[in-house]
Amino acid sequence: MSMTTPPGWYADPGVPGGERWWDGNGWTAHTRPLGGAASYQQASQQTRSAVRGRSAVLGGVVGGLVLVAAIVAGITLLGDDGTKTVPRSAPTTSEPAPGPTGGGGDESPTAGPTADPTVLVDQLNGITLPIPDDWEKSDSVVDRAVTMTTVADYECPGQKSRYCRYGRVMSSTATQTDAATPEALAKEDIQDASDALYDEDSIGEAFYGGVTSHTVVKSGAVTVAGRTGYLVRWKVETGSGPGGYVQSLAFPSTIGAESLIVVRFAFDAGPKGPPLSGMDTITKGIRAIGDTTGGVGSSIGPS
Repeated sequence: MSMTTPPGWYADPGVPGGERWWDGNGWTAHTRPLGGAASYQQASQQTRSAVRGRSAVLGGVVGGLVLVAAIVAGITLLGDDGTKTVPRSAPTTSEPAPGPTGGGGDESPTAGPTADPTVLVDQLNGITLPIPDDWEKSDSVVDRAVTMTTVADYECPGQKSRYCRYGRVMSSTATQTDAATPEALAKEDIQDASDALYDEDSIGEAFYGGVTSHTVVKSGAVTVAGRTGYLVRWKVETGSGPGGYVQSLAFPSTIGAESLIVVRFAFDAGPKGPPLSGMDTITKGIRAIGDTTGGVGSSIGPS
């Protein structure tokens, strides 16, 4: 039995007093004020009434012509079988189905962005990230983060029975934090990012032998999708393997109440890891959904 929530307008989890469109798989960038469903519903009902009125007139004319033709041909007409044709833009459900956060509606938003294999779409936060050559979207969902990884993998240095990726990038809304600025968030998140990406996972597996030390290699303000953000980058040493580079990038969302977004980067060090410059390339290529000005197709895969 499928438990997938159907598309519809639901209370926006990041914007009190607003609603966001759920497309059946994830949040989109389409929003409206809470209570906007009433005006949409009224407009929809008026549209359907007008359609029914025009259909009745047209049906009377066509029915008369068919009846005449039937009489002439000596054919007995059968009654209406009750079948109705309903425009796809007017859903027939009488009540909205329960949504991800309650509420609901039955009106479709304008068409969302077309799927593009060269970009990773974070619909909830209204941004896209360029997918470099030799990288791919990941089906793995960790803390509601959208993720991309290098295509190539290898036996984890601390867990030979498991496989690790040379590079990982994850985008998500910052939660459970009191940080009020991108700088404060990036500086707060970098330790958690280091622990999650190179120390131990959520079940205590140390795929890299754990983090033994770190060095700050970069820290400062940066412009991301037209917003002022901040990044902190560490070089981490691990108990097994060559270690890697971890970066926490924080900046305001381009939609809604501009909640803070955090993008975590993990690039393995060593000759097979992605070039470190790739972190800057991806950062510069982050765009608001709908902005197609560059930022894709860069070659920063494992060397």
